[in-house]
Amino acid sequence: MTSEKLLEFLNKAIARELQVSIQYMWQHIQVTSLDGAVVEGIFRQIAIAEMKHAERLAERLDYLDGVPTVTPDPIFVGGSLLEMLKQDEHDEEESILLYKQAIQAAAKEGDYTTRRLLEEILAEEETHINTFGKLLVGMTEPFTQPGISGVE
Repeated sequence: MTSEKLLEFLNKAIARELQVSIQYMWQHIQVTSLDGAVVEGIFRQIAIAEMKHAERLAERLDYLDGVPTVTPDPIFVGGSLLEMLKQDEHDEEESILLYKQAIQAAAKEGDYTTRRLLEEILAEEETHINTFGKLLVGMTEPFTQPGISGVE
């Protein structure tokens, strides 16, 4: 029998995935400027990946006799590309922490299938945060970056 705690983790993850899939999709549509043209496809691609995460989590939750949430976490679209990327990186950081906690809960319960699913999604979230981090480096003041112009 699956604990309420693990079911709650899965629903929190679904709410997060719904949030970011909508968030990144709207950012893909609303981003402007030359920089925006460069990243709009990245936003779209990650939005679709997040939607697939929500679906996989909902299927697993249903299998465990839980009821998937239909309510996303709060959505932030942002104004500038820099604001979008900073928020997106923050949201991915929170997702990574959530998945690590959920993985521990699944392991503690001996639910290896849920654990494996969460680990697979965690790995993808880590690539997303890496992507947003790389994009942010290109959006920030170059002389504030470690190792550039002798700044450490």
